[in-house]
Amino acid sequence: MSELVEVKNLRVIARSDSGRETSIVHDISFTVPRGTVVALIGESGSGKTTIALSLMGYARSGCRITGGSIRIGDREILSLSEAEKAKIRGRNVSYIAQSAAAAFNPARTIMSQVVESAMIHRLAPRAEAEAKAVELFRALALPDPEGVGSRYPHQVSGGQLQRLAAAMALISEPELVIFDEPTTALDVTTQIEVLRSFKSVIRERNTTGVYVSHDLAVVAQIADHIIVLREGSIQESAATGQILTDAQSPYTRSLLAAANPAVHAQAAPPAEKQQELPLLEVEGLVAGYGRSGPNGLPNVTVLNDVALSLQPGTNLGVIGESGCGKSTLARVIAGLLPAAGGTVKFRGETLAGSVAQRSKDQLRNIQIVFQMADTALNPTRSVGQILGRPLTFYHDVKGAERTRRVRRLLDLVQLPANIADRYPGELSGGQKQRVNLARALAAEPALILCDEVTSALDTVVAAAILDLLAELRKELKLSYLFISHDLSTVRAICDDVMVLYAGRKVESGSRSAMRAMPLHPYSDLLVSSIPELRTGWLDGLGKKAAEADAGVGALLARSECCPFVARCPVRKLGVCDVLAPPIRHLSKGSDILCHLEERELLAMGVGA
Repeated sequence: MSELVEVKNLRVIARSDSGRETSIVHDISFTVPRGTVVALIGESGSGKTTIALSLMGYARSGCRITGGSIRIGDREILSLSEAEKAKIRGRNVSYIAQSAAAAFNPARTIMSQVVESAMIHRLAPRAEAEAKAVELFRALALPDPEGVGSRYPHQVSGGQLQRLAAAMALISEPELVIFDEPTTALDVTTQIEVLRSFKSVIRERNTTGVYVSHDLAVVAQIADHIIVLREGSIQESAATGQILTDAQSPYTRSLLAAANPAVHAQAAPPAEKQQELPLLEVEGLVAGYGRSGPNGLPNVTVLNDVALSLQPGTNLGVIGESGCGKSTLARVIAGLLPAAGGTVKFRGETLAGSVAQRSKDQLRNIQIVFQMADTALNPTRSVGQILGRPLTFYHDVKGAERTRRVRRLLDLVQLPANIADRYPGELSGGQKQRVNLARALAAEPALILCDEVTSALDTVVAAAILDLLAELRKELKLSYLFISHDLSTVRAICDDVMVLYAGRKVESGSRSAMRAMPLHPYSDLLVSSIPELRTGWLDGLGKKAAEADAGVGALLARSECCPFVARCPVRKLGVCDVLAPPIRHLSKGSDILCHLEERELLAMGVGA
């Protein structure tokens, strides 16, 4: 039989806290042929993860599979007892979760956890299982495949941990592998390497997979077939190439449009540069973590000599990989982390390093919106209480006027007034992020620090948040410092862009300059790592510098040499690894930190 998986008329219901039952998966039917990867794609709440988990006979808390059938090989999954289902999980069907960090026990070595499934199901002696694990580490392009198993989860990078989670799923040679958003939390360069390793293993082992994602560009590189879901129903099902080039469903076409940030939240039209006081000015910033040494530097330097200037009413995008110092920069500006050196000025006034030392007006004017609304919002407070607190603190608003202003804030972020009575746990991811933004707006700030505010959201919801930010900017005359690892998003919505690598500013310039050919080798890598909405893109992607060791971040932030030298494909040994690079002004209008002149970079094919 060619189909490994056959799902017929699957139905799943969810029970609310009040006891009301709602259907969340409606009579879903599809097949997965052996040796192919089928993607389940859709926005949050579409049912894609619920369906994927059902393939293991599992329903999350509050959910129940109420009908249909699921066959994997010759097993009817839903007719198995709980003990029988437990036997196939990890053995016949493996699952790779979105957060690899949550899948590993921090107190045990990586090897002991990777081979655990083989031990539980008694598939091989430990020595044989460990040898097989090393083979998987090598196949997944992990550095030091013989030694990485002896490390603990915190001793490897996020991308390496995600590949190790794949090794843990593949060790038992399962019939079916479920990939549940395994690259969503990764920055673009790390994502490419993880996708590349996944695809290589899938091909070599003729793996049958179900790949859950909201990212069509990612799915285009992995899946043979795409099933588009919305509110628990199939909207469209076709070969990947057909979906990308000739989508029939209006909803699928809306997903394709949302995947292109250039059509959303455009930056404001260029205005004449006015000689006015910068809203925000950062000079010579040095920051990090740990006690300062005799030289005044922290034990771990995350930012080194960073400077920026933001004019009133403009947006500045700050991009770079995980660990480059983006969030540390936001924390220093917000006063949540004291700088070890340099200054932060707001409207010409030098700010104290700690929020405790700043005036209420300074605190009011600079607000921060964090990436994870789940952890930023108090789950024991209603939305009305969450939004009312800053209104009272900053504006001494109470009673009926406070209630009126809460409703106005909800209206600003396009949420209904009755949301005020609900708690964070009762809201969707997009709704929580809108509340997070409304709380910042309650202070009536001049500047909002947006720290990866869309990276945890699906494509459609993220596009809606970007549109909302653009509307609020126009209506309230706001400025944003927009932090992201997504260059395409930043170039679409920001007036100016700054690229950080290992704690240093390696390129900066206007939006138009940054849209032109990338000439700093790291900017070139970032641009080349943005997945394109076409099949075969990943196969045709050159290795560039992404394959080199990326674990140099904080160590090189204090180094006198070029921070990118370990990964740079055009480095000059004896120069780049010894001397601090100068700032060079390019003809396109941006500045880069590089030893090579523009003509040399062009001659070496950077940006080609």
